[in-house]
Amino acid sequence: MTAFIEPPKKIPLILRIGTWFSERITGREMLPARLLSWYPKAAIGSGLLEALVAHKDGNLDERILKLVRIQASYSTSCAFCIDMNSAMTEETNILPEELLALQGRSETALVTSFTPREKLAIEYAKLISQTPLRFHQDFIDSLKLQFTEREIVILASTAAQVNYWARLIQALGIPPAGFTTGEKK
Repeated sequence: MTAFIEPPKKIPLILRIGTWFSERITGREMLPARLLSWYPKAAIGSGLLEALVAHKDGNLDERILKLVRIQASYSTSCAFCIDMNSAMTEETNILPEELLALQGRSETALVTSFTPREKLAIEYAKLISQTPLRFHQDFIDSLKLQFTEREIVILASTAAQVNYWARLIQALGIPPAGFTTGEKK
């Protein structure tokens, strides 16, 4: 499976450096970065967005943010995003039954290993990823009881970032890169 278009033959130096770094970090060919080279402004903006993603911040640890990224990936049905964000779940202690819930194959509320904060963050990621966006006041009230204003912005921007990448990657027809299978391209 290939993307809808091929990367440009000649990539500007600054974008080659950025692509090299992203490929070195991930150990995979990063087709999204290569295709964005067709429009350097989008490549630079997307690179900055990716470079500034939250991985942990205060009481928002890597696990809760990974749960949000995985949930947003499944909610947007982005195969590349699911592949990338579901890789190395054992490092953040995400259990197989938790992954089933994130995939929608079981009820999140019934997974006892999720904390109340995690359940709310997962639900928030689902709501952020739906069209049209709808947030009931009782949900917002619960969110505000469990999270600070800063944490709510981090959760929202984390899910929104996945939504950005999902739409862009799907619009370009980019296939999964083999993060979860260990397959290198």
